[in-house]
Amino acid sequence: MNETIISGCSKKIAGDTRNNWVTMLFVTKNRYNCFKKQQYIDTCTQAFHRMERFGYEFGDFGFAWNHVHFQVNIPKRYSIQTAEIMLKSYTSRCMFETHLGFRKRYPRGSFWSGYEHHQSTGLTNLEESSTCLRDQQRHHNLVVAGQQKLPPWSAE
Repeated sequence: MNETIISGCSKKIAGDTRNNWVTMLFVTKNRYNCFKKQQYIDTCTQAFHRMERFGYEFGDFGFAWNHVHFQVNIPKRYSIQTAEIMLKSYTSRCMFETHLGFRKRYPRGSFWSGYEHHQSTGLTNLEESSTCLRDQQRHHNLVVAGQQKLPPWSAE
């Protein structure tokens, strides 16, 4: 007699077990050099990290004067396009609320340009991508006013 035994588990795993690490690039509207001061970089970075309440997970950030590169693990429930809209709209709102002078430069309330670039990073390329992002200011030969070494971000 030939019996086939099948073993399996129907138990669902809690949470999102896959990774959807993406390296993104957002450019400021009209390529204005808005990230020349550390306080602007800090505001933008903190705004991104506040999006973690929606399930986003962030890696390293690399700021040049008119754009930001960053790693993000996008939750399963959001498409790349939805994630881009959420991240851009929230960070621009935070920039306008924190730095009132930005309204003079951007009277229509659009901080980010329509351009964006993203590429899948995955866990295998995460460290290589991090090294590139951390090197952005040297790569672009930039000096940021008021820059200081900050401790790693911790959610409160």
